[in-house]
Amino acid sequence: MGLLVFMRNLLLALCLFLVLGFLYYSAWKLHLLRWEDSKYDKLGFLLNLDSKLPPELASKYANFSEGVCKPGYASALMTVIFPKFSKPAPMFLDDSFRKWARIRDFVPPFGIKGQDNLIKAILSATKDYRLTPALDSLSCRRCIIVGNGGVLANKSLGLKIDDYDVVVRLNSAPVKGFEKDVGGKTTLRITYPEGAIQKMEQYEKDSLFVLAGFKWQDFKWLKYIVYKEKVSASDGFWKSVATHVPREPHEIRILNPYFIQEAAFSFIGLPFNNGLMGRGSWTHNIQREKEFLRKLVKARVITDLTSGI
Repeated sequence: MGLLVFMRNLLLALCLFLVLGFLYYSAWKLHLLRWEDSKYDKLGFLLNLDSKLPPELASKYANFSEGVCKPGYASALMTVIFPKFSKPAPMFLDDSFRKWARIRDFVPPFGIKGQDNLIKAILSATKDYRLTPALDSLSCRRCIIVGNGGVLANKSLGLKIDDYDVVVRLNSAPVKGFEKDVGGKTTLRITYPEGAIQKMEQYEKDSLFVLAGFKWQDFKWLKYIVYKEKVSASDGFWKSVATHVPREPHEIRILNPYFIQEAAFSFIGLPFNNGLMGRGSWTHNIQREKEFLRKLVKARVITDLTSGI
């Protein structure tokens, strides 16, 4: 009798083991199948991109000529590439900045924590929070980001760059003397204190000065600039900074940290690190950023003429 009971328990245990093994194997195969069939990577981006219009957009945009401004095209294509894409925030901080929960709890560059009074003081002087009235009135705007590398040298692309409605330049990238290759038009110059142009004669006549705040000192510096106060060199800058920017307050903007946050954590996939910078593999992060930009350029979501891509 004891032997029969032992054999019965052994068979039950063996059956249970087989069932669990089958379930585990099935789940693994299903996961593998889903991964192989998935169109998107682990961050949610479309894996295979090319310059062809996806079926969702072909019927609407197929007849547009090359280079023609296509209202809504970039947002629609970005949604195909990255279904989680949304633009729920204004490009520049406005007087409702305290309402944006996504940036309240993060320190710069991913938020505004600890900067409320400085930002309020800056915005009370600048008062303008959008692009220019002329650009805002356009139903469609063609934009280009011009990088700081030497890839444009001797390419004579200046006129082509100037043909865009919005020309974005970064930090102290020079324009004067290089107009034939890089163009002479600047709509936005996005920078931070250490990256800002220090020689007044190198500033363009008509452009918006946009701060990308990476640390608390950056907002304090912008307040000095807006109110034309003396810039203190002891405020913790890692190199010399501009002490004056030839722009009136209404020509100054603050880039919404929401977009830096989205680019870092959603698009590039940087380690979250509780919302702090300075950790993780810098080389790996830069490679991810380059690959992300390559995808957008290839799919013609953005036009880019930098040497880093």
